[in-house]
Amino acid sequence: MVANRDIHLEARRGTVHALCGENGAGKSTLMKILYGMQKPDEGTIELDGEQVELNTPADAIARGIGMVHQHFMLADNLTVLENIVLGAEKLHGLGAAARRRIEELSRTYGLGVRTEARVEELGVADRQRVEILKVLYRGARTLILDEPTAVLVPQEVDALFENLRELKSEGLTVIFISHKLGEVLSVADDITVLRRGTTVSSVRPEETSRRELAELMVGSELPSPQTGESTVTTTPVLRVDDLRLTVADTANAVRRTVLDGISLTIHRGEVLGLAGVEGNGQSELVEAIMGLLDPDGGTVTLDGAELTHASTRSRREAGIGYIPEDRHRQALLLEAPLWENRILGHVTQRPNSRGALLDPAGARADTERIVAEYDVRTPGIEVTAASLSGGNQQKLVVGREMSHDPKLLIAAHPTRGVDVGAQAQIWEQIREARREGLAVLLISADLDELIGLSDTLRVMYRGQLVADADPATITPEELGGAMTGAASGHLTGDEDHATETGTPGPASGAAEAPDTPDGRGTPGGSADDGDDSKDGDGA
Repeated sequence: MVANRDIHLEARRGTVHALCGENGAGKSTLMKILYGMQKPDEGTIELDGEQVELNTPADAIARGIGMVHQHFMLADNLTVLENIVLGAEKLHGLGAAARRRIEELSRTYGLGVRTEARVEELGVADRQRVEILKVLYRGARTLILDEPTAVLVPQEVDALFENLRELKSEGLTVIFISHKLGEVLSVADDITVLRRGTTVSSVRPEETSRRELAELMVGSELPSPQTGESTVTTTPVLRVDDLRLTVADTANAVRRTVLDGISLTIHRGEVLGLAGVEGNGQSELVEAIMGLLDPDGGTVTLDGAELTHASTRSRREAGIGYIPEDRHRQALLLEAPLWENRILGHVTQRPNSRGALLDPAGARADTERIVAEYDVRTPGIEVTAASLSGGNQQKLVVGREMSHDPKLLIAAHPTRGVDVGAQAQIWEQIREARREGLAVLLISADLDELIGLSDTLRVMYRGQLVADADPATITPEELGGAMTGAASGHLTGDEDHATETGTPGPASGAAEAPDTPDGRGTPGGSADDGDDSKDGDGA
């Protein structure tokens, strides 16, 4: 199956060159070729006017090409210095010389990275800077950044773009892969659009618009997450009361508080959006609601029935659908065929079973329905999940979770790493189910999505719910400020009111957020996969 056909890409030295395309367009396959991870069947690659062969990543690194993957490749228990020099010890050793070189690069490009900090202490934005430093340390003059803004709040995106402008001012070339077309237009000097493995256009940002780029990518207008009229009822579906959770901090031999008195209610027909920088307790809250973590105190009630200590299977059968944040580790068996992945989490439910026995024929037939209904692009249901692009994997997961008429849907980053076409389909599925009475707990790093889809917005910071926001008036910038602890209480969307009103600090024993170089104190967190790691592999 052909992943790339007749690709033409020309990136000028000292520019940011954006690469856009829907899931399955061939972006990741092309980047793998440029980074020596995959060898092309035909065609040529020229670097600074010289034709080159890149058979391995070592070949690419030797030619000054570095790649920052969306799923960061860092060892949490090592320091920044140790992560950067790992595998490159011959360059400057392990001690003072290496530290001086890293600090010099950090100053030159405005990255502000602390060499002695442990990676597990860093927020997402700082981890990304460490990854950029890793490739710069190895002499990269061409950087490939795969969905670098997927987990950043607006303020962190602005800081990253400043870093990119500094890189190109020093003569470096950045290839910037993104589905966020507004960001592409903001930071890129040139844009190449791929569709179904072929270059369809190369444009300058000043010559195009978000709508035109969307039409080039998928042949349709740019979708909007707006939900329209309210469908919220007075019937509670999920109630979480005073939920508390501590976890072991093995590094310091103590327990730390990750959920500190969380209380919320979601009604029929309501989307409750939960905003927060990753690492502030959102993942633990979801896992406690799903029964994957046992809380120290508080209650979880679904449709009037308490499920605080019930099994995950019982919660599934009671009517909870779950789109987890990491589809590779939590939602799919990558080496299993699609119809087997359709069964996951719903083994005891029809059409996957008849009584106590599995029903493979029923699961296969329903997988065919999901593939058609959710536009999962695949040559068949017997192929493995690993053969699909990231967006098509996500559509399969969404289709599976919506297929059992859930009372509550927990959707963690439901459109991360998917193109505008798949994004529009997922948004419409959520909107349609909301109109029919579904209650939704939505966690997303895409603040436009969070504001657009939500009926109610809550902000989570250091394990506490610290602010409420009105989706009708709040801006992404104001919401991003609240997510980093700059505001609490009720956010009206009026900058004069969205100010500090006594943000509650972390509970005794709660994990303190480290101070980042820009002073925002972003709490730690790790990036989700969300990548198009199989982009263009025939899916």
